[in-house]
Amino acid sequence: MNKMGINEINYNGLIDIDIAAKLLENNTDIQTISTLNWSKYSYKPNVKFRIAYCQDQIWLKYYVTEENILAKEKKVNGAVYKDSCVEFFISPNQNNTYYNFEFNCIGTPHVGYRQKGVSKGLIAPEIIKLIKVKSSLGDQPFEEKTGGHQWEMMIIIPKECLVNDKNIVLKGLKANANFYKCGDDTSKPHFVTWNPVGTENPDYHQPAYMGEIFFK
Repeated sequence: MNKMGINEINYNGLIDIDIAAKLLENNTDIQTISTLNWSKYSYKPNVKFRIAYCQDQIWLKYYVTEENILAKEKKVNGAVYKDSCVEFFISPNQNNTYYNFEFNCIGTPHVGYRQKGVSKGLIAPEIIKLIKVKSSLGDQPFEEKTGGHQWEMMIIIPKECLVNDKNIVLKGLKANANFYKCGDDTSKPHFVTWNPVGTENPDYHQPAYMGEIFFK
């Protein structure tokens, strides 16, 4: 099982997403999403990320280099996993319940709550609006583009999005989590994970295969 400590960033000013990105760059080590779990899907884009927390917010930035990019989904809680997509799943109580945060490469979000992989509902759009997202690819949908692409995405997730854990305190929290890259409908479908997933077929909704994170 992968384990990772998450740094706290102390910043008392109004948090702008660009300022947050710079603070994240300066106060964290870069991590990789590089595990191929299923031999049928051998394509592996280059995916890295940084993560920290500040003022009851989780800050997350992805860095992606991949052959093809696709961004059709513009609807909140739509099928973003079919596009070029990055994902972050977290189980704050280290049990079989978890939140799945999914973003296609133009920042369209899909956020749900699940137990043992079974959906217990989607997070309401008015709550999801509290998430700040900025992609280097902009926010307008497009058909697949080939030929090799690099993109970055900065994400700020306030604790209010953890709707079933209203009294959660990030500092000192030990949680289970996994980080993913996928692209089901791209010309090179891929399923890459941070912590290994030991299922026969691609399945990210497996809390038993999450790694461990600790908010320092």
